[in-house]
Amino acid sequence: MDNQMTHALRTTIVAAVLSTALTGCNLFQRMADVGSEPQLTSIENPTHDPNYRTVSMPMPTPERPATMANSLWRPGSRAFFKDLRASEIGDIVTVVVDLDDKAELDNETIRARDTSEDADVTSLLGYEASLNDILPEAVDPLDLLDIDSDSNYKGNGEIDREEKVKIKLAAIVTQILPNGNLVISGRQEIRVNYELRDIRVAGVIRPEDIDNSNQIAYEKIAEARIAYGGRGDISDVQQPRYGTQIVDILFPF
Repeated sequence: MDNQMTHALRTTIVAAVLSTALTGCNLFQRMADVGSEPQLTSIENPTHDPNYRTVSMPMPTPERPATMANSLWRPGSRAFFKDLRASEIGDIVTVVVDLDDKAELDNETIRARDTSEDADVTSLLGYEASLNDILPEAVDPLDLLDIDSDSNYKGNGEIDREEKVKIKLAAIVTQILPNGNLVISGRQEIRVNYELRDIRVAGVIRPEDIDNSNQIAYEKIAEARIAYGGRGDISDVQQPRYGTQIVDILFPF
Protein backbone atom coordinates (compact mmCIF):
# COMPACT_ATOMS: atom_id res chain seq x y z
CA MET A 1 0.00 0.00 0.00
CA ASP A 2 2.83 2.35 0.89
CA ASN A 3 4.53 1.61 -2.44
CA GLN A 4 1.33 2.42 -4.33
CA MET A 5 0.90 5.71 -2.49
CA THR A 6 4.55 6.58 -3.08
CA HIS A 7 4.23 5.77 -6.80
CA ALA A 8 1.05 7.87 -7.09
CA LEU A 9 2.75 10.76 -5.29
CA ARG A 10 5.77 10.58 -7.58
CA THR A 11 3.54 10.50 -10.65
CA THR A 12 1.68 13.60 -9.46
CA ILE A 13 4.93 15.44 -8.78
CA VAL A 14 6.35 14.54 -12.21
CA ALA A 15 3.13 15.70 -13.91
CA ALA A 16 3.24 18.97 -12.00
CA VAL A 17 6.89 19.53 -12.90
CA LEU A 18 6.26 18.81 -16.60
CA SER A 19 3.26 21.14 -16.63
CA THR A 20 5.33 23.85 -15.00
CA ALA A 21 8.17 23.32 -17.48
CA LEU A 22 5.86 23.54 -20.48
CA THR A 23 4.19 26.59 -19.04
CA GLY A 24 7.60 28.10 -18.39
CA CYS A 25 8.55 27.83 -22.07
CA ASN A 26 5.48 29.82 -23.03
CA LEU A 27 6.14 32.18 -20.11
CA PHE A 28 9.65 32.97 -21.39
CA GLN A 29 8.23 33.70 -24.85
CA ARG A 30 5.58 35.98 -23.35
CA MET A 31 8.24 37.77 -21.30
CA ALA A 32 10.31 38.30 -24.45
CA ASP A 33 7.26 39.83 -26.17
CA VAL A 34 6.53 42.35 -23.41
CA GLY A 35 6.16 45.82 -24.93
CA SER A 36 5.94 44.47 -28.49
CA GLU A 37 2.88 44.06 -30.63
CA PRO A 38 1.85 40.50 -31.65
CA GLN A 39 3.77 39.36 -34.71
CA LEU A 40 1.87 38.41 -37.83
CA THR A 41 2.39 34.89 -39.11
CA SER A 42 4.28 34.66 -42.39
CA ILE A 43 2.36 33.54 -45.48
CA GLU A 44 3.08 29.87 -46.15
CA ASN A 45 1.83 27.07 -48.34
CA PRO A 46 -0.90 25.29 -46.29
CA THR A 47 0.21 21.91 -47.65
CA HIS A 48 3.66 22.41 -46.04
CA ASP A 49 2.16 22.60 -42.56
CA PRO A 50 3.23 19.54 -40.49
CA ASN A 51 -0.40 19.15 -39.40
CA TYR A 52 -1.75 19.26 -42.97
CA ARG A 53 -3.60 16.12 -44.00
CA THR A 54 -5.21 15.35 -47.35
CA VAL A 55 -8.96 14.76 -47.25
CA SER A 56 -10.32 11.33 -48.08
CA MET A 57 -14.08 11.15 -48.66
CA PRO A 58 -16.44 8.50 -50.12
CA MET A 59 -16.45 8.89 -53.89
CA PRO A 60 -19.22 8.01 -56.40
CA THR A 61 -18.64 5.80 -59.41
CA PRO A 62 -16.65 7.75 -62.04
CA GLU A 63 -18.67 8.75 -65.12
CA ARG A 64 -17.12 9.12 -68.53
CA PRO A 65 -18.21 12.33 -70.32
CA ALA A 66 -20.31 11.73 -73.40
CA THR A 67 -18.82 12.95 -76.67
CA MET A 68 -20.97 14.76 -79.22
CA ALA A 69 -19.55 15.04 -82.72
CA ASN A 70 -19.87 18.29 -84.66
CA SER A 71 -21.08 20.24 -81.61
CA LEU A 72 -19.73 23.47 -80.16
CA TRP A 73 -21.44 22.80 -76.82
CA ARG A 74 -19.50 20.70 -74.34
CA PRO A 75 -21.70 18.42 -72.18
CA GLY A 76 -21.68 19.65 -68.57
CA SER A 77 -20.55 23.16 -69.46
CA ARG A 78 -22.24 25.94 -67.51
CA ALA A 79 -21.56 28.77 -69.95
CA PHE A 80 -20.31 29.55 -73.46
CA PHE A 81 -17.59 31.74 -71.98
CA LYS A 82 -14.84 30.96 -69.50
CA ASP A 83 -16.04 30.33 -65.96
CA LEU A 84 -14.18 32.68 -63.60
CA ARG A 85 -15.20 30.85 -60.45
CA ALA A 86 -12.64 28.89 -58.45
CA SER A 87 -12.09 25.43 -59.91
CA GLU A 88 -8.38 24.63 -59.83
CA ILE A 89 -5.76 24.19 -57.11
CA GLY A 90 -4.49 27.63 -56.12
CA ASP A 91 -7.69 29.46 -57.09
CA ILE A 92 -9.26 31.80 -54.56
CA VAL A 93 -12.87 31.72 -53.38
CA THR A 94 -14.56 34.09 -50.92
CA VAL A 95 -16.28 32.47 -47.94
CA VAL A 96 -19.17 34.44 -46.42
CA VAL A 97 -19.76 33.69 -42.74
CA ASP A 98 -23.02 35.21 -41.51
CA LEU A 99 -23.74 33.37 -38.29
CA ASP A 100 -26.64 34.37 -36.05
CA ASP A 101 -27.08 31.43 -33.74
CA LYS A 102 -29.10 31.22 -30.55
CA ALA A 103 -29.72 28.19 -28.34
CA GLU A 104 -31.69 27.83 -25.12
CA LEU A 105 -31.79 24.70 -22.99
CA ASP A 106 -33.28 24.23 -19.53
CA ASN A 107 -33.54 20.90 -17.75
CA GLU A 108 -34.03 19.63 -14.20
CA THR A 109 -33.34 16.21 -12.71
CA ILE A 110 -34.65 14.98 -9.36
CA ARG A 111 -33.76 11.56 -8.01
CA ALA A 112 -34.62 10.04 -4.61
CA ARG A 113 -33.98 6.55 -3.26
CA ASP A 114 -34.74 5.01 0.15
CA THR A 115 -33.39 1.52 0.90
CA SER A 116 -33.79 -0.58 4.03
CA GLU A 117 -32.34 -4.04 4.71
CA ASP A 118 -33.08 -6.15 7.83
CA ALA A 119 -31.83 -9.70 8.28
CA ASP A 120 -31.73 -12.14 11.19
CA VAL A 121 -29.93 -15.47 11.44
CA THR A 122 -31.55 -17.74 14.02
CA SER A 123 -29.42 -20.72 13.13
CA LEU A 124 -25.96 -20.83 11.56
CA LEU A 125 -25.02 -24.52 11.53
CA GLY A 126 -24.99 -24.43 15.31
CA TYR A 127 -22.20 -21.86 15.48
CA GLU A 128 -24.38 -18.88 16.30
CA ALA A 129 -23.60 -19.30 20.00
CA SER A 130 -19.86 -19.12 19.29
CA LEU A 131 -20.13 -15.58 17.91
CA ASN A 132 -19.82 -14.24 21.44
CA ASP A 133 -16.33 -15.69 21.66
CA ILE A 134 -15.22 -14.02 18.40
CA LEU A 135 -16.83 -10.60 18.72
CA PRO A 136 -16.15 -8.35 21.74
CA GLU A 137 -19.82 -8.03 22.70
CA ALA A 138 -22.80 -10.34 22.74
CA VAL A 139 -24.46 -10.95 19.38
CA ASP A 140 -28.18 -11.30 18.97
CA PRO A 141 -28.86 -13.65 16.03
CA LEU A 142 -32.36 -12.17 15.73
CA ASP A 143 -30.91 -8.77 14.97
CA LEU A 144 -27.76 -9.60 13.01
CA LEU A 145 -28.07 -7.15 10.09
CA ASP A 146 -29.91 -3.82 9.85
CA ILE A 147 -29.02 -1.35 7.08
CA ASP A 148 -30.80 1.86 6.12
CA SER A 149 -29.87 3.99 3.10
CA ASP A 150 -31.34 7.31 1.99
CA SER A 151 -30.13 9.04 -1.19
CA ASN A 152 -31.39 12.29 -2.71
CA TYR A 153 -30.15 14.13 -5.78
CA LYS A 154 -31.34 17.25 -7.53
CA GLY A 155 -29.65 18.79 -10.55
CA ASN A 156 -30.45 21.86 -12.59
CA GLY A 157 -28.95 22.89 -15.91
CA GLU A 158 -29.56 25.91 -18.07
CA ILE A 159 -27.93 27.11 -21.29
CA ASP A 160 -28.64 30.46 -22.91
CA ARG A 161 -26.21 31.09 -25.77
CA GLU A 162 -26.25 33.63 -28.55
CA GLU A 163 -23.55 34.08 -31.17
CA LYS A 164 -23.22 36.54 -34.03
CA VAL A 165 -20.35 36.46 -36.49
CA LYS A 166 -20.35 38.24 -39.84
CA ILE A 167 -17.16 38.13 -41.87
CA LYS A 168 -15.86 37.50 -45.38
CA LEU A 169 -12.71 35.47 -45.82
CA ALA A 170 -10.74 34.51 -48.94
CA ALA A 171 -9.74 30.84 -49.07
CA ILE A 172 -7.45 28.89 -51.41
CA VAL A 173 -8.32 25.65 -53.17
CA THR A 174 -5.76 23.15 -51.88
CA GLN A 175 -7.11 19.90 -53.29
CA ILE A 176 -9.53 18.55 -55.90
CA LEU A 177 -11.32 15.35 -54.92
CA PRO A 178 -12.01 12.62 -57.50
CA ASN A 179 -15.70 13.61 -57.72
CA GLY A 180 -14.81 17.25 -58.44
CA ASN A 181 -15.43 18.70 -55.00
CA LEU A 182 -12.90 21.26 -53.77
CA VAL A 183 -11.00 21.32 -50.49
CA ILE A 184 -10.44 24.90 -49.33
CA SER A 185 -8.33 26.46 -46.61
CA GLY A 186 -8.13 30.11 -45.64
CA ARG A 187 -6.61 32.21 -42.88
CA GLN A 188 -6.71 35.90 -42.11
CA GLU A 189 -4.93 37.89 -39.41
CA ILE A 190 -5.90 41.42 -38.39
CA ARG A 191 -3.88 43.40 -35.87
CA VAL A 192 -5.37 46.43 -34.12
CA ASN A 193 -2.90 48.06 -31.73
CA TYR A 194 -1.79 45.25 -29.37
CA GLU A 195 -4.56 42.80 -30.21
CA LEU A 196 -4.32 40.25 -33.03
CA ARG A 197 -7.46 38.66 -34.48
CA ASP A 198 -7.04 35.29 -36.20
CA ILE A 199 -9.74 33.94 -38.55
CA ARG A 200 -9.55 30.50 -40.13
CA VAL A 201 -11.82 28.46 -42.36
CA ALA A 202 -11.49 25.02 -43.97
CA GLY A 203 -13.77 22.41 -45.50
CA VAL A 204 -15.11 20.78 -48.67
CA ILE A 205 -17.32 22.60 -51.19
CA ARG A 206 -19.05 21.84 -54.46
CA PRO A 207 -18.05 24.01 -57.46
CA GLU A 208 -21.72 24.52 -58.38
CA ASP A 209 -22.40 26.09 -54.95
CA ILE A 210 -20.07 29.00 -55.78
CA ASP A 211 -22.14 31.94 -57.03
CA ASN A 212 -21.36 34.19 -59.99
CA SER A 213 -19.37 36.58 -57.77
CA ASN A 214 -17.07 33.73 -56.71
CA GLN A 215 -18.52 33.59 -53.19
CA ILE A 216 -19.89 30.71 -51.15
CA ALA A 217 -21.93 30.73 -47.94
CA TYR A 218 -20.51 28.94 -44.92
CA GLU A 219 -23.56 26.64 -44.56
CA LYS A 220 -22.66 25.05 -47.93
CA ILE A 221 -19.24 23.94 -46.68
CA ALA A 222 -19.06 20.27 -45.71
CA GLU A 223 -16.83 19.35 -42.75
CA ALA A 224 -16.60 23.09 -42.07
CA ARG A 225 -13.99 24.25 -39.59
CA ILE A 226 -14.37 27.93 -38.72
CA ALA A 227 -12.29 29.53 -35.98
CA TYR A 228 -12.34 33.13 -34.80
CA GLY A 229 -10.03 34.05 -31.96
CA GLY A 230 -7.36 36.44 -30.86
CA ARG A 231 -4.04 37.01 -29.17
CA GLY A 232 -2.85 40.05 -27.28
CA ASP A 233 -3.47 42.14 -24.19
CA ILE A 234 -7.26 41.83 -24.16
CA SER A 235 -7.21 38.08 -24.69
CA ASP A 236 -4.60 37.68 -21.92
CA VAL A 237 -6.77 39.52 -19.41
CA GLN A 238 -9.75 37.31 -20.26
CA GLN A 239 -7.80 34.10 -19.56
CA PRO A 240 -7.17 32.73 -16.04
CA ARG A 241 -3.60 32.77 -14.79
CA TYR A 242 -1.34 29.74 -15.31
CA GLY A 243 -1.40 28.87 -11.62
CA THR A 244 -5.20 28.83 -11.62
CA GLN A 245 -5.27 26.58 -14.69
CA ILE A 246 -2.82 24.12 -13.11
CA VAL A 247 -4.82 24.03 -9.87
CA ASP A 248 -8.03 23.40 -11.83
CA ILE A 249 -6.38 20.44 -13.57
CA LEU A 250 -4.71 18.86 -10.53
CA PHE A 251 -7.24 19.63 -7.79
CA PRO A 252 -9.60 16.61 -7.50
CA PHE A 253 -12.54 18.45 -5.86
